Amino acid sequence: MIVVLLNAYLVILFLLVKLKVVPFNLFWRMSPVFVLLLLMIGLFIPMGWGAPQGAALVVRNSVAIVPDVAGEVIEVPVKANVPLKAGDILFRIDPVPYQAKLDALVAQHELANLRLQETTRLRTSGAGRGFDVEQAQAEVEQLQAEITAAQWNLDKTVVRAPADGYVTNLALRTGARVSSLPLAPVMAFIETADTIVGIEIPQIDARYIEAGQPVEVTFKYAPGAVYSGKVESVLQAVASGQTQTSGLAVTPKAIASLPLAVRVKLDDADFASRLPAGSTGAAAIYTAHVTPAHFIRKILLRQVAITNYVNPF
Repeated sequence: MIVVLLNAYLVILFLLVKLKVVPFNLFWRMSPVFVLLLLMIGLFIPMGWGAPQGAALVVRNSVAIVPDVAGEVIEVPVKANVPLKAGDILFRIDPVPYQAKLDALVAQHELANLRLQETTRLRTSGAGRGFDVEQAQAEVEQLQAEITAAQWNLDKTVVRAPADGYVTNLALRTGARVSSLPLAPVMAFIETADTIVGIEIPQIDARYIEAGQPVEVTFKYAPGAVYSGKVESVLQAVASGQTQTSGLAVTPKAIASLPLAVRVKLDDADFASRLPAGSTGAAAIYTAHVTPAHFIRKILLRQVAITNYVNPF
């Protein structure tokens, strides 16, 4: 854009000189340099503060699916990359051992109830002890708790989608044996209920960014189009500023000025839900400062949107 403005000035200056409106003296010969400095210092450098631009990335939460119970998989009704609703069945584990365990506990519970009734009757007639009643009552309550746990295990043989989304890179098949170990996930579930759009802004340009400010984003996935949104938050930490507990002394390392991450929400929720995870683009944030530069930034962003038709990088 600065090249376009400077070239426009040169064309105007050329016409004015040809028409002898201005003399082609030293001042007018040096004027393009002055105009370039004026554009840089008065417009384009402050534009980075008032309307910062940065790379945009679409991120989705990924849930590692680990079953709560172990067993043999008897059904996998889902297909990879097909939209699912929260609660849809992902796969089933053979319920027979868990149903047998539940049935055995229910039978023991019924017997314990009969014993409790008998000991209570004997205690009432004076032929039994109060301790026997309390012991029978405790046994009934313990078996009831075990039944609740067994029923929970039986219900968990049906593994369901934790939210709206889809399964990707699906390799689970009928006949496979799965375990409840947290380090052995059986599939990756990509959540689509919430679309996270992050923007990287250089630290020198992030000083005026606040929640609620308007945003425009263009994606390579949708070239030529610009989508509006709002700033949700500015993440208050990057990896270089994070410290973790360890038994080591401070390890000096080169300090790098990493960009800050800004999370935004698109106004078009339907388009946001269809954006693939990993979609990249460019975004501009319009703060309350250097407002005259916002128009220039809008033009620059639309130029980026058009070049997305041919620019793969």
